[in-house]
Amino acid sequence: MSDLFQTLRKKVTGQNKKIVFPEGLDERILEAAAKLAEEGIIAPILIGNKEQVEQKAKELSIDLRGAAILDPDTYEKFDELVAAFVERRKGKATEEDAKKLLKDENYFGTMLVYTGEADGLVSGAAHSTADTVRPALQIIKTKPGIKKTSGAFVMVREDERYVFGDCAINIAPDSQDLAEIAVASAETAAMFGIDPKVALLSFSTKGSAKSPETEKVSDALAIAKEKNPNLVVDGEFQFDAAFVPSVAAKKAPDAVLKGDANVFVFPSLEAGNIGYKIAQRLGNFDAVGPILQGLNAPVNDLSRGCNADDVYKLTLITAAQSVE
Repeated sequence: MSDLFQTLRKKVTGQNKKIVFPEGLDERILEAAAKLAEEGIIAPILIGNKEQVEQKAKELSIDLRGAAILDPDTYEKFDELVAAFVERRKGKATEEDAKKLLKDENYFGTMLVYTGEADGLVSGAAHSTADTVRPALQIIKTKPGIKKTSGAFVMVREDERYVFGDCAINIAPDSQDLAEIAVASAETAAMFGIDPKVALLSFSTKGSAKSPETEKVSDALAIAKEKNPNLVVDGEFQFDAAFVPSVAAKKAPDAVLKGDANVFVFPSLEAGNIGYKIAQRLGNFDAVGPILQGLNAPVNDLSRGCNADDVYKLTLITAAQSVE
């Protein structure tokens, strides 16, 4: 295991963080949850019919000691969750709606996080991103000052670590969105032991080109500084001016960043998605994520092509996000 995840393990070990897994019948989830429980890192909560989950684990020779199994159909506090959901939705859901929705494992699991029965949620091994994110946005919602959640990747290659955002959620972020992404991505970087230096990326460096697209990014800089005056952030930058000191010296000699950025905010989802995949495939970086940012409590989304090790690592990240 890389130093990155060893750091996260140390951070969460002994914290007794409870992470809920809505997909309690998935082999990859069971394997990772059992390993985390055995190592004493987290307390897993598996959602599903208790007999079915235990039978599945038995068939796979997986020991679920240390893991709780909760079934929406038999959960003793179900009515309390229903009442809390109706109150949270503020007229957008009746009691009947709530009872139906909370039979869904993702809604049920998210309500466990909202009510403090769990510290975070990991889903997506068998569900779409929308299935995981929608309940989080409706119930947990975003932090004060954050209007939209965003998705970041931590890019890892040997001792190198960078954060790329938003590469997963917002298709066409405006200036306000980019500023929020910058602030949230810096927080993610700090969680991974990175001292954040944030570059707002564009096809222009400090006014070398003028268009609505470049002005959107330069406007985001002022908003980000207002949101967090202590944030080390600058832009707009072409990538080379943000990353290569010799290029920075020529293109932006008066900039705060001197070609030493380690957190990169992309101007659109297509740019971010393409950028992280190029780094992953051509640069041989490991792409850890997407890590959902800006929520009041951590909820993270797996790829449906994930393996048990991916589940294990994303759970460590989720638990680390919940540590104050």
